[in-house]
Amino acid sequence: MWSVLSTRPKRPRPTVPEGIRVYAIADVHGCADLLDRAFARIDADIGCRPTSEVIEVFLGDYVDRGPNSREVVDLLIARRRYRTTVCLGGNHETYVSEFLRNPDVFDDWKQYGGLATLRSYGVSAPMNPSPAERAELSLAFDWRVPSTHRQFFSSLQPSFTCGDYFFAHAGVRPGVALADQSVDDLLWIRKEFLFHDGDYEKIIVHGHTPVREPEIRPNRINIDTGAYVSGQLTCLLLEGDQIKFL
Repeated sequence: MWSVLSTRPKRPRPTVPEGIRVYAIADVHGCADLLDRAFARIDADIGCRPTSEVIEVFLGDYVDRGPNSREVVDLLIARRRYRTTVCLGGNHETYVSEFLRNPDVFDDWKQYGGLATLRSYGVSAPMNPSPAERAELSLAFDWRVPSTHRQFFSSLQPSFTCGDYFFAHAGVRPGVALADQSVDDLLWIRKEFLFHDGDYEKIIVHGHTPVREPEIRPNRINIDTGAYVSGQLTCLLLEGDQIKFL
């Protein structure tokens, strides 16, 4: 129960609007097999318990680290053809777009698992390419990224609100109104957000910082369970005032 999770004065339980069910997934990181299984769990749940409106929210970091970044993007593109989906951007997606413009970000990107993304698009990269080789890699990657994927990356939203919940990849900056949050904080913030115990305008649903199990706090819910390492891709279900996990 929500009241058990908080020692603060009792307040109304957070809710999503009546008739809406939200499924949320964070930090897929190239694990297409886990995403496909999550879709199957969602579909089975909807089949058993139909509802008026379903919104599937994906919290970014679809690429890097895991082996199948390209396949993850394909799955999400296909999914939103017949489901209401909201795809947010994560900090890892910024490297995809930036590498196409500026090959010199290669050294930074590879530290975040970018080599796995390049391989998934059929581009093999040495660990320490020269400036000329980086430029060639960027051109090769540019040639391999389909137009549908470019449209997907350019369409990613920084945040999403539904009822009493605010969804963002990394979190929000304390003391700043949700409407005024910077994109940089929504994609990258960590300790200032994680160590903040005060209330926000809404409950923040986020990923970005891996935890062993989904973490429910009075002011936030972390659903990044480190899929590419743990093999656990968490799916959060919000309906009415209920908080569940598939």
